[in-house]
Amino acid sequence: MPRSVNHVASRNRRKKVLSLTRGNFGGRRNVWTVAKNTWEKGLQYAYRDRKNKKRSFRALWIQRINAAARLEGFSYSQLMGALHKAGIVINRKVLADLAMNQPEAFKAIVEKAKNA
Repeated sequence: MPRSVNHVASRNRRKKVLSLTRGNFGGRRNVWTVAKNTWEKGLQYAYRDRKNKKRSFRALWIQRINAAARLEGFSYSQLMGALHKAGIVINRKVLADLAMNQPEAFKAIVEKAKNA
């Protein structure tokens, strides 16, 4: 009896991977083994960079808060310490957004932290 292989499924699997590597240069888009390696490596980069994205956004928020705090006569660390001591619980994302888009509200928060 001849060996039975499900060629339809394997071809579809390969076509799916080859379609996902569309736009790559040279054999990375149409040579099966190279394309598969490219696709797998891309998944690794995507996983890693989902974590790095959070890291870089937090760094951006800290830079924005620091710049706005220095206009008010604080450094970033002094401001965060004063906010903690005053019991003001506000995350860095919101604080950075206030510093960028609503400086009056940011100034009010800094004043509250300064007076507490």
